[in-house]
Amino acid sequence: MPHLFATSDLHVTHEGNAPLVDEVVPRTPDDWLLVAGDVAERAESVIEVLKTLRERFAKVVWVPGNHELWTTQKDECQLRGQARYEHLVERCREIDVLTPEDPYPVWEHQGKPLTIAPLFVLYDYSWRAPEAEGLSLQKAIDHARDAGVLCTDEFFLHPDPYPSRQAWCADRVKVSTERLEAIPEDHGTILMSHWPLHRHPTAPLYWPEFALWCGTTETEDWHLRYRAEVAVYGHLHIPRSTEADGVRFEEVSLGYPREWRKRARGPIPLRRIF
Repeated sequence: MPHLFATSDLHVTHEGNAPLVDEVVPRTPDDWLLVAGDVAERAESVIEVLKTLRERFAKVVWVPGNHELWTTQKDECQLRGQARYEHLVERCREIDVLTPEDPYPVWEHQGKPLTIAPLFVLYDYSWRAPEAEGLSLQKAIDHARDAGVLCTDEFFLHPDPYPSRQAWCADRVKVSTERLEAIPEDHGTILMSHWPLHRHPTAPLYWPEFALWCGTTETEDWHLRYRAEVAVYGHLHIPRSTEADGVRFEEVSLGYPREWRKRARGPIPLRRIF
């Protein structure tokens, strides 16, 4: 029986993480792998890692995280926003890695067919700490900064050609909704995204204000509306299994070395979903 595995937030440019890619290996030749974003910041590093993983697994499905969408001075690829995303999609197609722009694959090894839906929906700052409810976006960001947290996306994740990250998110929600609606009704789904689709996984955040950069209220019922058997995500660096409305949510992130070194179980670069 083939296995479905998942990983995210490998952050291979952080010292100590790159060797752990060697542990992302299948158990059978027919195993599939879901990669839920944040492989690296440099475009070439992202493709190199995905190519290596594709050589090991029968199928690899990738969604971008915020770090893949960053445009930094050290990256030879200086494309921004949508153009950067499209570049990564084209590079993935060259190495036979599926993306949110490709036909959804179907996992046939459970009781019913499960369509794997790789989703790129970003965030729209709608997940607010109680103190920031009703504030303007700038005041909500200022509140987060005053609390001690400001996401690096504010400097490196450009929404071009959209006027804002919220506008880009709104378009991605629209595109994703149309594709999810087209999934056959007799299929369950495996929803995979970098940012969690439901807010409950953000509850343990050390800085609750960081939820601003973690998702959108537009997706809060997708696990029910689209018949999810499981929702796979990363971003928070809080790897664990939870439930919402009877649906399993799996955070599959490795995280930074400073984080996994503190955990008694150490680094876990690969999680089995089915």
